[in-house]
Amino acid sequence: MRYQRVGLSLIGVIALIVVIIALAAVWLFLTNPVTVATAVSDGEISPFVRDLADVLLQALQGLLKYL
Repeated sequence: MRYQRVGLSLIGVIALIVVIIALAAVWLFLTNPVTVATAVSDGEISPFVRDLADVLLQALQGLLKYL
């Protein structure tokens, strides 16, 4: 029984992280399409990852302001 609870909790945490990253990617597509288009056309993923990390950091900072 104990392993089932841990397994479900772990799956829930992983799913939450995936959803957060997906929402951040969609937000980046909508707010900064030039960076995304440049990253896709050049095949250089670094600007996209950098901006994605920046979006996640800003969201985390916004959540921490409320706490």
